[in-house]
Amino acid sequence: MSILMERFFNTAGPNRPSKNYTIDPLSRFDLDDVLTLISQDKYFVMHAPRQTGKTSCMLALREYLNKQGDVICVYANVEGGQAARDNMDRVIKSTCDTLAEQFRGILKSDLPLHIRDEVRQVEPATMLTTYLRRLSEELPKPIVLIIDEIDSLVGDSLVSVLRQIRSGYGDRPKAFPQSIIFCGVRDVRDYRIQTSEKDIVTGGSAFNIKSKSLRLGNFTEEEIHELYMQHTRETGQQWDEACFPMVWKATEGQPWLVNALANEVTYEIKENRDRSVVITPEMIDRAQEQIIYRRETHIDILIDKLKEPRVKRVIEPILANSDEASEGLIPTDDILYVADMGLIKRELGHTIRIANGIYREVIPRELTWSTQQVMVQQSQWYQKADGRIDMEKLLLDFQQFFRQNADSWIGKFDYAEAGPQLLLQAFLQRIVNGGGYIDREYGLGRKRTDLLVRKPLTNGYGGPVQRIVLELKIKRGSLDAMIEKGLEQTFGYMDTVGSADEGHLIIFDRSGETSWDERLWHRPYQYKNHTITVWGM
Repeated sequence: MSILMERFFNTAGPNRPSKNYTIDPLSRFDLDDVLTLISQDKYFVMHAPRQTGKTSCMLALREYLNKQGDVICVYANVEGGQAARDNMDRVIKSTCDTLAEQFRGILKSDLPLHIRDEVRQVEPATMLTTYLRRLSEELPKPIVLIIDEIDSLVGDSLVSVLRQIRSGYGDRPKAFPQSIIFCGVRDVRDYRIQTSEKDIVTGGSAFNIKSKSLRLGNFTEEEIHELYMQHTRETGQQWDEACFPMVWKATEGQPWLVNALANEVTYEIKENRDRSVVITPEMIDRAQEQIIYRRETHIDILIDKLKEPRVKRVIEPILANSDEASEGLIPTDDILYVADMGLIKRELGHTIRIANGIYREVIPRELTWSTQQVMVQQSQWYQKADGRIDMEKLLLDFQQFFRQNADSWIGKFDYAEAGPQLLLQAFLQRIVNGGGYIDREYGLGRKRTDLLVRKPLTNGYGGPVQRIVLELKIKRGSLDAMIEKGLEQTFGYMDTVGSADEGHLIIFDRSGETSWDERLWHRPYQYKNHTITVWGM
C-alpha cells in the first residue's frame, strides 16, 4: 500500500474514520446514560480538556440520534462569537446565525434561515430564546441541540446565552429544545463571569437548570493498543511490545498525545515510513523529545496556561512539594479548574500530581527555558571516556553554581517557590540535551522530587544505558531524620527503576539560618548494600 493511501494518526480537528485511525467515539462515553438524559428532557454538560475528542464524540452522537429518527439533532460550535467578546448584541446574532446554518444543513431546508431573518427584529436580550422557540414550534420532531465551545464566550455575552436558554427551559419539548448538551473545557460550575458592571456571576447562578455533568475520559491502555494495532493491520508495521508501557506512562491516554506520539514515530521520523521497520522504545523516547522540543500547538496551549494565577496556585506547590500544599490550603475551586483542563490528576487520598509524563517533562523545562539558554555548561565537561556522565563532578560544579547564582536566578523564576528544584533541573537538562533523558516524578504529598537520568551509551536500541537516580528534598526539621527518610526513599526509587548505576540524595536548605560553607557538603552513605551520596545545598 502506498503511504499516501494509508490512514493516519490524527493530531488536528475531529476524527474522520475514512482518513484516521479511530476508536469508536460512541464507546468513549456512557451512551445509555446520555440517551436516558435526552429521553428525560434534561439539559446537561459534557466537558473535557482540549484535544480530547469532544467534537468527534458529539458529531458521532448527532449522527446516531438522527439515524434513530426520533429527534432532530443539531451540533453547533459557537466559538465564532468569541471575537465579539463583551459585545452581547454581536454574540447573540452570531450564535443565531451559527444555529441557523447548522439546522439548514441537517434539515436540507431554508426554513431555519427564514426564521432567523424574522427574529432579527427582536431585541438581542431575547433573540436567542425567540429563535429556538419558533424553530421548535415549526419542526415536526423535538430538537436535541449540542452547543460546543460554550465556554469560549465571555462576560455579558455568555451570561446572556445561558440566561436566554434558561428562560425557555420550561417550554420544552413542544416550544423549546427537548435537550441541550453544553460542551466545553470546563463544567458550568467553574464559569466565573465578569460582567460589564464588574460583577462576578458564576455559571451555576446563570444556569441552574443543569441536571448533570459528564466528563469525557482519556483512552484506556487497551484502547491505545487497539489504535496502534489498526496501523499494524493496515500497513504491516510492527510495534515492539515494550513500547506500550512507555506510551501509557508518557500520555496516560490523553488522546492528542497518544496520536501525536504515534504520528511522530511512524511518519515524522522519516526512516520509519519504511513499514518493515519495527517501532522500538528508543524511537518512542526520540518521538517524545521531538514533540516537546517543537512545542506543538497542544504543548503551546499548555505552556500558556501556566501563566494564569489560578494554575500557578496549584502547579507551583506541586513542583516545590510544599507543606502548605499537602495540608490542603490550595483553593478547591482552583484544583477543580486545573483538573478540568487536564493538567493534573487527583488520586486516592487526595494526592495531586501532574497528569502524565509528557506534561511532567514540559512544565519544568518551559519554566527554566530562558535559564538554560544562558548557562555555559557543556555536556562534554561531565562526560567520562566511556561516555558516562560524571555525576559527582557535575553536582560539585552545581554546588558552586548554586552558591553564586541561587539568590539572583531563583528570584527571576515565575515559580520562585520551586526555584531550587527548577534550577537543578535546568542545569541537568542543559547537560543531557541531545544525549540523554530525564524522567521526573513529583506530586503533592510526596515531599520529594524523583529524577532519573538515562544516558544511552551506544547508538541504537538495546544497548547499555547509564541510569542515575536523584532525589530532591527541601530541608524541614531534623537533618538526620531527613537523611534517614531520604535514603529509604532514594533506595526505593532505585529499586523501582531497576539497574540504577548510582543514587544521590540532594537536600536544599532554604532556612537562611546557616552559611554557605555549612550548607554545601556531600558524603557517601551505605544503605542496604548500596552507596547513596547525600548532598547539602
